[in-house]
Amino acid sequence: MKKGKATFGPADFPAFAGTMAVERVATGFRWAEGPVYFPAGRYVLFSDIPNNRIMRFSEDDGHVSVFRQPSMNSNGNTIDREGRLISCEHSGRRVTRTELDGSITIIADKYNGKRLNSPNDAVVTSDGAIWFTDPAYGIGGFYEGIKAEPEQEKHNVYRVDPKSGDIKVIADDFVEPNGIAFAPDEKKLYVIDTGFTDGPDNPSHIRVFDLDVAAGKASNSKVFAEMPKPSITDGLRCDTEGRVWCSVGWGDPTEDGVRCYTPGGELLGKIHIPETVANLCFGGQQRNRLYICGSTSLYAVYTSAQGAMKP
Repeated sequence: MKKGKATFGPADFPAFAGTMAVERVATGFRWAEGPVYFPAGRYVLFSDIPNNRIMRFSEDDGHVSVFRQPSMNSNGNTIDREGRLISCEHSGRRVTRTELDGSITIIADKYNGKRLNSPNDAVVTSDGAIWFTDPAYGIGGFYEGIKAEPEQEKHNVYRVDPKSGDIKVIADDFVEPNGIAFAPDEKKLYVIDTGFTDGPDNPSHIRVFDLDVAAGKASNSKVFAEMPKPSITDGLRCDTEGRVWCSVGWGDPTEDGVRCYTPGGELLGKIHIPETVANLCFGGQQRNRLYICGSTSLYAVYTSAQGAMKP
């Protein structure tokens, strides 16, 4: 069993729980991404992007199976307020919803009559609106999607209205918007910019916005946390105390793993993983088990924190 370790910073770093062991609970993937936990079934769904499939890890007995193949090179996944799967698909260049009967509904595939780039990650606010990022990673080659020219001039963050289905741009000044999450009270929106992958002068950081769910707006953007270049962060989630947990990887292997920040942006500590980490989510019956997508594997660790109820 492959294990990681925690680097403890301030005393209130909430990673420690019991015997504190990072377990590799599943392996054999090409690029694991986009984990989401379904409490009703006690399983985690996550994307294996190059293998064009969504995998399922059953928490009760550790069984791993294919949930969907082909998956249209799905990347980020989340769950809406009715327990339905929301997926960002690279080769489909769209955001979809898997209905309770198994059928698939297209939520967004165009903006202003032009195809989206390659939706990457999504969240759902309490009013049912779907917020998602749209960088160009999925159309840059054939490994994680289908190579194509972008039709959107910019790489935007979008919101889909829950009633009308209208799509509007929330932010248009990202180089490559990536992971997305919001605070438990829905007053803050966090969006990662991984523009550093496109050039050394581009950002590798998390930005935070003031969020107005009722108005469907995000404003007053500022940098929440800078990443240690050449590493980047990819995905993030919040716990019930508003702390931000994010992946770190790609550049410096000594940084590979998970970082935890206070709501004010102070680094609390790290969990080191022996592979580049893409994304993470909280799961378990008490929402205190952190599931971590490494390059080829799914890892899990029990924490003393609880994931926010909202995905």
